[in-house]
Amino acid sequence: MHSDPSTERFELAIPVEAPDIDELGHVNNVVYLRWIQEAAVAHWRAAATAAQQADVAWAVVRHEIDYKHGARLGDGVIARTWVGTATAHTFERHTEILRARDRRLLARARTLWCPIDIRSGRPTRVGSDIRDRFSVPAADGHPAA
Repeated sequence: MHSDPSTERFELAIPVEAPDIDELGHVNNVVYLRWIQEAAVAHWRAAATAAQQADVAWAVVRHEIDYKHGARLGDGVIARTWVGTATAHTFERHTEILRARDRRLLARARTLWCPIDIRSGRPTRVGSDIRDRFSVPAADGHPAA
């Protein structure tokens, strides 16, 4: 059975801890960035084959984050992520950070990732196995340019 990446959501539970809190008493914006990356990496490790993980790493080329509400010490959050469209060189990923107790949206992000050949350390094109699993067709039904 093949999963449909256009509807699949991967979730990672994360506790809010004391080092995450800034002088205003809520989670620092940089921590959200860390959570976004942790969710993407966890999804890759859960969904990619061992061979894919041995060949490909990912580097961020762009983050866009909209902060909606603050998380506080003692909150649990859920980082929910899913894949978007891909171009020849970048793969889009969406992430929402939700407060666990009520699923309130705290932040929403869009990230562009570039696949990196682990051996050379350089950007690489990936095969259809990765492209099919970690991207969806563009709105017009065709791969993004």
